[in-house]
Amino acid sequence: LSAQTEAPFYEEWWFLLVMALSSLILILLVVFALVLHGQSKKYKNCSTGKTISNVEESVTLDNGGFTALELNSRHLNI
Repeated sequence: LSAQTEAPFYEEWWFLLVMALSSLILILLVVFALVLHGQSKKYKNCSTGKTISNVEESVTLDNGGFTALELNSRHLNI
């Protein structure tokens, strides 16, 4: 007599589907965490307010910037 055995659970379609969806969710969570970590690292220097990027630094003037230039160029009649 040949014994008929059922297929192991890891070969069932529902188990493979659950594993595929779980893997997809795990991959998406890892990607989301890496993106958030990269964004927080990117704007870490801007949170202090003391650092100026090279583009802004090349535009500002020695006396403090455009507002200082505008205020110094006014002649007030007192």
